[in-house]
Amino acid sequence: MPNARCPGTKRRLSAIAAAAVLALAACSAGNSRAPGPEVSTAALSEPETISTGLQSPWSIAFLDSTALVSERDSGRILELDGAGNQREAGLINAQGRGEGGLLGIAVQDGYLYSFLTAGDENRIERRELRGAPGSLSLGEPQPVLSGIPAGPVHNGGRIAFGPDGMLYATAGDAGDRDSAQDTQSLSGKILRLMPDGGVPGDNPFPGSPVFSYGHRNPQGLAWDGEGRLYASEFGQNTWDELNIIEAGGNYGWPEAEGMADRDGFIDPVQQWDPAHASPSGIAVLGDSVFAANLRGERLREIPLADTASAVEHLPGYGRLRDAVAAPDGSLWVLTNNTDGRGSPGPDDDRILRIVLDR
Repeated sequence: MPNARCPGTKRRLSAIAAAAVLALAACSAGNSRAPGPEVSTAALSEPETISTGLQSPWSIAFLDSTALVSERDSGRILELDGAGNQREAGLINAQGRGEGGLLGIAVQDGYLYSFLTAGDENRIERRELRGAPGSLSLGEPQPVLSGIPAGPVHNGGRIAFGPDGMLYATAGDAGDRDSAQDTQSLSGKILRLMPDGGVPGDNPFPGSPVFSYGHRNPQGLAWDGEGRLYASEFGQNTWDELNIIEAGGNYGWPEAEGMADRDGFIDPVQQWDPAHASPSGIAVLGDSVFAANLRGERLREIPLADTASAVEHLPGYGRLRDAVAAPDGSLWVLTNNTDGRGSPGPDDDRILRIVLDR
């Protein structure tokens, strides 16, 4: 089984060279509404490679201290042991095109929840996790929510349980821009569900799982200690976004992108040039939001106390898909160089483990 707790120096840039490249990119981004990010590695430990040889991985979730990983194209759910060795816990029949497939996963009360593409729809399912760590398997699928529009692009796909015990899911516009403003459609939304798929009675649109709307392709969900929900979002050609999500809020797409300062739309707390960002999974750890960036090929740290600022980490590992707070207090980061858009190294894709050194 692929396994590596090695530094993976073949894919790294030197710290000095990488810092110079990223600093130049930050200066050229042209975002006058937020300070340019500063490249730093001083606040994080040296990354430890937990596991290697993953193929188009998309999401990490934990069952207690056991890590589970989804692979977009193969449909595999992989279980990692304490040494990073991989075993297949189950196979989920996802039928995706392009950016579709087996996407986000989450664990709650003995179930594995998955967001997957099935032909012309995205759906959320759950399966009982059977057995003990080291020999986990998946039960039969149980429907949670179906009928989320799917496409070759903009499927969203992140799922996570909030501090209220509800299941949240990001749904992209699936290429139908105008659907993001239609509260009767499930695309271009952040959705909120009961764990069995029921609609919570306090959702902002009665009888609907829609929690917020006006999103293009959100792919990150995380909550801070005060219960605020943060979401990362891919913009089109102008701005990617970090938003604080409010129940019933309209985040503008396709009428507005980035900080538009227009009545009726909620502006992001930070925006970035897509060439230097494309934020996917996010995590809140300590006093910061950490965002994994695909095109930007960096881990961006946004302090909760100053969401207009940012510091950047992990140059030289390529595309980053997910960032997850692990049970031991560390941060796990998933690379995504084998998704068809990256340049894989010999050990890609991999999981990196980082400790906040503060």
